[in-house]
Amino acid sequence: EVQLVESGGGLVQAGGSLRLSCAASGFHFDDYAIGWFRQAPGKEREGISCISSSDGNTYYALSVKGRFTISGNNAKNTVYLQMNSLKPEETAVYYCAAYRSFCGAAWGGSRLYDYWGQGTQVTVSS
Repeated sequence: EVQLVESGGGLVQAGGSLRLSCAASGFHFDDYAIGWFRQAPGKEREGISCISSSDGNTYYALSVKGRFTISGNNAKNTVYLQMNSLKPEETAVYYCAAYRSFCGAAWGGSRLYDYWGQGTQVTVSS
């Protein structure tokens, strides 16, 4: 059974940091790209970062570049998202997702992904 389980969300003050984790099981992790998305109430799901498990290449949305860092531990089938300098408008449910390929130009499209986690809430207070 394929599973993606996010953890690490919570309440943080503006300017603070959180580290999210995405633990994967049930598929050959090294063959997949893992993306992080977020969705705020009333807004569309937004792709924020992607990592290719095969070669470690990473991609970021402009809105988070320089503040967020994605990394992976293939031995643990886990991807992390370190989020620094968080802003109140980044309050959302954060999801990780997987698709069988490497991150490409279309990595931010949610329809590309085959598997999704249940999400973890991140709340940034002002």
